Amino acid sequence: MGNCCFGVSPSIYRVSSNAKSESPKMLSPSLVKEEEEKERSKLPSNPAEVEDLLRDSASNPLIAFTFNELKEVTENFRQDYFLGGGGFGSVYKGFINENVRKGLQTLQVAVKVHDGDNSFQGHREWLAEVIFLGQLSHPNLVKLIGYCCEDNHRVLIYELLPRGSVEANLFSRVLLPLPWDIRMKIAYGAAKGLAFLHEAKKPVIYRDFKTSNILLDEHYDAKLSDFGLAKAGPVGDKSHVSTRIMGTYGYAAPEYIMTGHLTAKSDVYSFGVVLLELITGRKSLEKFRPVREQTLADWAFPLLTQKKKLLTIVDARLDGNYPEKAVHKTAMLAYHCLNRNPKARPLMRDIVETLEPLQSDASRDPK
Repeated sequence: MGNCCFGVSPSIYRVSSNAKSESPKMLSPSLVKEEEEKERSKLPSNPAEVEDLLRDSASNPLIAFTFNELKEVTENFRQDYFLGGGGFGSVYKGFINENVRKGLQTLQVAVKVHDGDNSFQGHREWLAEVIFLGQLSHPNLVKLIGYCCEDNHRVLIYELLPRGSVEANLFSRVLLPLPWDIRMKIAYGAAKGLAFLHEAKKPVIYRDFKTSNILLDEHYDAKLSDFGLAKAGPVGDKSHVSTRIMGTYGYAAPEYIMTGHLTAKSDVYSFGVVLLELITGRKSLEKFRPVREQTLADWAFPLLTQKKKLLTIVDARLDGNYPEKAVHKTAMLAYHCLNRNPKARPLMRDIVETLEPLQSDASRDPK
């Protein structure tokens, strides 16, 4: 492989939040720049350094593909293999087998091609996925199979999850609405994935938990994907990680927006927003609605503890086919996750325990 290059052009940040026009009380620009310089100096910038890093810490051995091999995997990135895209670039389906490289098992894969952004930030997001998914393995995390770091190409190769994202399924105008029991299964699986990250030997804060980053296999088992914004959690006696504010509008925790202080409880807030989306069938942000209803968390939060009003905001497409007690319990869980005081929010392991009995509740009589 050739050198894995990236420039030192100004970083491009996917900054988005729940804030209005307030100025965050965060780290000073000079301190942020100093922290970024320290982080930049630690990052591997060529294939050998990436492989050395993974060799030292990987629990999930990854395959280093060449770009020519990925052309073969995707049949030269055929247009009808295109699965979707976003701010990072494009995703294609593909097939790996012995024809690509001797010894490879036949497998359908998703090939995520970063868009050629050679900034430090673009390289860092790509590398974060390689490192975290190379170190971590869990049934509720997407499986990273390999990567390509050749010249300016930064590519990731994952297992292909046939049902796509929760976002695509939950808000589809074509597919049938997700039944309540499937929504609870998704919440439970995603919670287990987050709990695993938070409880890992070296804790990880996901930082961008949202429906578009939760993928589904054929059985609707949830798997967290896109670790580009993930951060190593605080160590020792530190209570938080100070970082530039990044994430997705409508999901980010208010204290993170205001201070830049990131904790596991920031993920818990985002989980609460996703619970609201599963309950209501509304997106975290809908600009076409009246101003007071545009941000889901702001609009729904005061209704979560009012039993009668709560049922008026449950997704109408469910047509009443849900167990009311389970809806109330789920709403109360969302209420606690969305507490403005991060210390009052539950731990993800406690959320998993709360959701577990709701799996059986969901299959009982709707009323």
